[in-house]
Amino acid sequence: MHARGSFRIIFLYDVAESINLEDVRELLGPRAEAVSPVFPRGTPQYMRFERPPIVERGDPIALASGEEVSSAIKYYGFAAVVVELEAPFDCEWSALPSETLRWMDAAELESKAREMVRRHLERVAPAIVRPTAQWLKEDYFVVELREVETALGRHATAAELMAEHGAEIAQLVRGETVPLSARASEEVLQGSLSYYPSDMVVVGSSGAVVFDRSEDAAATIQVLEYARMQLLEFRYYDALMTQVLSDLYAALERKRNVLLSRWTLPREAKRFNTIRLDVMELTERIDNAIKFVSDVYYARVYELAARRMGVTEYRAMVDEKLRTAGELYDFMMDQFTEARSFVLEFAIVILFVLDIVLLVSGT
Repeated sequence: MHARGSFRIIFLYDVAESINLEDVRELLGPRAEAVSPVFPRGTPQYMRFERPPIVERGDPIALASGEEVSSAIKYYGFAAVVVELEAPFDCEWSALPSETLRWMDAAELESKAREMVRRHLERVAPAIVRPTAQWLKEDYFVVELREVETALGRHATAAELMAEHGAEIAQLVRGETVPLSARASEEVLQGSLSYYPSDMVVVGSSGAVVFDRSEDAAATIQVLEYARMQLLEFRYYDALMTQVLSDLYAALERKRNVLLSRWTLPREAKRFNTIRLDVMELTERIDNAIKFVSDVYYARVYELAARRMGVTEYRAMVDEKLRTAGELYDFMMDQFTEARSFVLEFAIVILFVLDIVLLVSGT
């Protein structure tokens, strides 16, 4: 068997608070391309990107091995910048696992991708809102199979590949050069979907295999990239909310035993609540970046990817921390109300005592 296709290595970076896509488009001029806002495979027109990322084609990247990979960089409004590197392959099916592992383990690629992001961000610096010094990073690896030719010279279908070579496909998803156990292979292949007998996607936590026509494969990979971008952003907000809660607890601890110090709680509570509301708004925007409807193929691909990559778990953690922050905000305001009531009651008592003193002094 002979296989043809591409390895797609995707690096995702959270680089700022946000990116103004209109400014990026203006700064890049004719180099700016838009990701198609709709998906090709039998999907309604209302299933689309609300704010499609902007794509800039990069120069080929030369590696120490003498090989070259093509590159593209995408700018998302959520401050995520994505680098996609593509390395074509044309090899025997039996050689594909070792080739997959070689590209998965190519540490040189990440340093090249990071340097590419730095260069390109300098070109669009006016569009970057509050850049961050430390970038949060995610990556994902996709084996895009375009053709698999059998020993008889016939093109294999996805259904045939799954039935006869499922164990090897599981290896590709996991990046293993030795066969997995039957149970491990079965667990990997449970993350598969097909639209026709001729196509398939098998999604893992760190990699996927996509077997399809180029146009449809590109759409599937875009959905996988979007799910990974969500994971990146929810990881960022999870860390942010962890810090916010830590600061909240510290503020409450400082003021717990000093009643009058609670007088400043509304100011601190308002600051923390502003952050909480901002995170709620941003996570809502991330959730709604792509509009899906039920029982649509790409919606199912996204749901599968979100489960396999851990997006749903991080989303739940962010929601839980937002809920906790809301409860702490209410508690801080209650503490302030208690302190204010005490001060008012104390003032009333003082005035009452003064009235009695003045009354006695007058007689």
